[in-house]
Amino acid sequence: MTMTMRMMLAAGCMLAVFASGQAQAANLLDWLAAGRSGTQPAAPADAARLVTLEPDENEMYPEVSPDGKHLLAAVVHGGKQVWVSRRLAENGDPLNVVTDDARAVGSVRWHGAGAVSFLSLRAGSPGLWTRAADGKGLVRRVAELTPDLAQPQLLADGGVLAVRVRPAARSGARGASDGFDNWSFAGAGSDIVRVEASGSAHVLAQGANPALSPDGQWIAFTMAAGRSRHLFLMRIDGGSLMQLTDARSIDVQPAWSPDGRWIVFTSNRADADMRHPGKGNWDIWAVDREGRNLTQLTRDAARDGAPSVAPDGTVYFHSEREIGKPEAEAHQIRRATRGFHVWRVAFPAPENAAH
Repeated sequence: MTMTMRMMLAAGCMLAVFASGQAQAANLLDWLAAGRSGTQPAAPADAARLVTLEPDENEMYPEVSPDGKHLLAAVVHGGKQVWVSRRLAENGDPLNVVTDDARAVGSVRWHGAGAVSFLSLRAGSPGLWTRAADGKGLVRRVAELTPDLAQPQLLADGGVLAVRVRPAARSGARGASDGFDNWSFAGAGSDIVRVEASGSAHVLAQGANPALSPDGQWIAFTMAAGRSRHLFLMRIDGGSLMQLTDARSIDVQPAWSPDGRWIVFTSNRADADMRHPGKGNWDIWAVDREGRNLTQLTRDAARDGAPSVAPDGTVYFHSEREIGKPEAEAHQIRRATRGFHVWRVAFPAPENAAH
């Protein structure tokens, strides 16, 4: 890691938002550079297929474009550099760098079919910026943000949906241990807030990982309850709060299907170890918006997370699964090292759903 990057990360620790926005990039850099110990995961037990694989890279937090043709992915190269890449969804081939701003990790979103929005400090203070997804042309600041905001996303009316990180002596959120965890903040709690175009902010509920429904009327998010985390739904104004999931597990990182009928999410419910969450098994699950038809989509000993759903129902996610020789050769890589890459799996009919 360069001295510049270390100074940037150290300065970010002064405020809670930099412990969230920057911690995402810091965790990715430090954790991936150090490597993870332990045995290799077992062979996949599902039909997931590898999408992205480049030499000396980790690709995480995929975001599928509205037309399903492209992916945005956070890339860590050599444990030293971070950027957001636009790629072909079909085969993962990289097309261009969208931004090399480390704070864009975990905050980059599609803004229509051909543009993206992301968190940045490029003007000296936090702001939400937009630019063309091909990385060309003007970069525009569309909202000024306070330093305690993370995971911002632009609303149709010019407002911003975000997570406000607040210091808390005791919080249901556990400290993030690595780049896989973007739902908890060390020594802090978090709220879902709506920031109006005028700049006024309203707390909607406690929680993190807000995901806006395709019609822009509902928010799916995760809220802590003791050691567990459950998924909730609420209207865009914070009304009509409803609990979607309820188990002794951690349910996080919700994402909507394009038709608005399903919420796909990350969970350790298949093998939850609530005292040592890092040791549990993490897979991709789905539940319908009525809280029924709970369905497990992936089954693997590695950690699967951060799902995003394409218009055809394909679910993209990042995973540290072991990569076999045929998969490496298909991506013209002689030998693949262990790390996070983007995978995909088809959304199955919930015939074996657990109600």
